[in-house]
Amino acid sequence: NVHQTVIDLLKGENTKDLSPVGRLDIDTEGLLLLTNDGALTHHLLSPAHHIPKTYYAEIDGYVTDDTINLFATGVDIGDEKPTLPILSSDSTAARSEIELIITEGRFHQVKRMFEAVGMKVTFLRRIAMGELKIDESLPTGAYRSLSEEEVSLLRFDMPQ
Repeated sequence: NVHQTVIDLLKGENTKDLSPVGRLDIDTEGLLLLTNDGALTHHLLSPAHHIPKTYYAEIDGYVTDDTINLFATGVDIGDEKPTLPILSSDSTAARSEIELIITEGRFHQVKRMFEAVGMKVTFLRRIAMGELKIDESLPTGAYRSLSEEEVSLLRFDMPQ
């Protein structure tokens, strides 16, 4: 293993049976859930359930209304079918700050979508999964257990 994984970083914790819900690229930060609940993992990751994952990104390029409309109709990133994210933007001429919601989990999806329209993601952070938002009081690299209320947010509309 060339790079440490999140599990490797949890020294002293009982990590037996824990696995990440999805993944973050090595240069991406933000919300990452670890669980031993396989049904919850499947519910959150299955494309059939359309669980939104929200990202904040900084983009080298000007995200216009045309870009937003293009993303709404689907972006071809070389997969079998186009992606269908929801995009909002705060842009200046050279750089944009965006919020993006995806319900798929394709490999390097956010970066590939912007590359497909001639732009580059320079910073990427997952800020929410479903209704669960990142705890802004946690420093980068820190972790904590979820409250029962937070687990309930993740289990919303999950078959019992």
